[in-house]
Amino acid sequence: MSFRNNLQHLRAERNMTQEQLAMLLGVSRQSVTKWEAERATPELDKLLKMCQIFGCTLDDLVTGDLAARAAAPTDVDEQTASPAVAQVPAGPPQDICGYEEHQLKMAWKIPTGVAVILLGIAFGLLFEGSAELASWNGRDGLFVIIVLAGILAGLAFLVPAGMDHAAFQKAHPFVEDFYTEEDRTAARKTFSTSLIAGVAFIFAGIGSLLMLEKTAENWALFFLMLFIALGVWWIVRGGMLLGRTNVAEYNKSVGEDLEIEEIMNLELDEARRDVLIAQKRRGDKLGAVCGVIMILATIVGLGLLFAPVLTSSNPDAFEPQGTSAAWFWVAWPVGGMVCGIVALIWDAFGRD
Repeated sequence: MSFRNNLQHLRAERNMTQEQLAMLLGVSRQSVTKWEAERATPELDKLLKMCQIFGCTLDDLVTGDLAARAAAPTDVDEQTASPAVAQVPAGPPQDICGYEEHQLKMAWKIPTGVAVILLGIAFGLLFEGSAELASWNGRDGLFVIIVLAGILAGLAFLVPAGMDHAAFQKAHPFVEDFYTEEDRTAARKTFSTSLIAGVAFIFAGIGSLLMLEKTAENWALFFLMLFIALGVWWIVRGGMLLGRTNVAEYNKSVGEDLEIEEIMNLELDEARRDVLIAQKRRGDKLGAVCGVIMILATIVGLGLLFAPVLTSSNPDAFEPQGTSAAWFWVAWPVGGMVCGIVALIWDAFGRD
């Protein structure tokens, strides 16, 4: 038998559609169609992955006759059976590439990393001044050490999560939307609950600050940052759980996050590859425009800081108070807002 016949037999044996096999391999359905029509040949890594999925050797897959192979025993314990060779039931699209599991891990690691960084600031504020250490940039040395430790601990969650996500995108550049309307409704409810809980924690932090500010300033700042960390954790997690159901946005983000060379090396049909490249180039252009805006904002901010006489009523006086030097930091938030406006206009009026 030919590779084409073997592949069709193996799919039929496991009740697997072309879309489902494509998702397992990280390719498009059109690629599988071309293989079975003998209009294209899969690369070696895809052949080896198919051998793992179907539980066969490379020689059997390419040149053997798998239709004559003895049928797998039907009394195999489902608990010990390998998920790679398990049958895929027909019906609506299903998550067969581990997208849900991956997104749930991301929705735990990312908010935890952010919360740990905020907790580092909280403990730094609590223990600031409790030890005789040299100051740095006007802050107590112990505060700086604890904050840096918190940043490192947070990065221990954020960096691996980012690397795992990049690897998942390369392995699965296209995911078929398998979420039902019930799944999306549940995600919206979860997000609403998480948002309310997060805002409640932040309000609790503000209340703690108001009650303890005059009697125990360090504890007041500690509880403020502690509750903010908890609130941010709930809000970010709820948002990521909701965002995971937007599979179309994930497919779009692949073109924005991967480099052109990586997209060209993906096993995708030409139309899908062209879409990803167009999205990547569009994102690069928008990033360049925003980069120019922020550079200009930096120039303005430095000008306001080092040339306070620009708005001073007394040109011979260089006091920061009452002059532009007191407002130099405004340049960056304004630049960020301008970038946001440009991005909205770009998405609204840019060509598809």
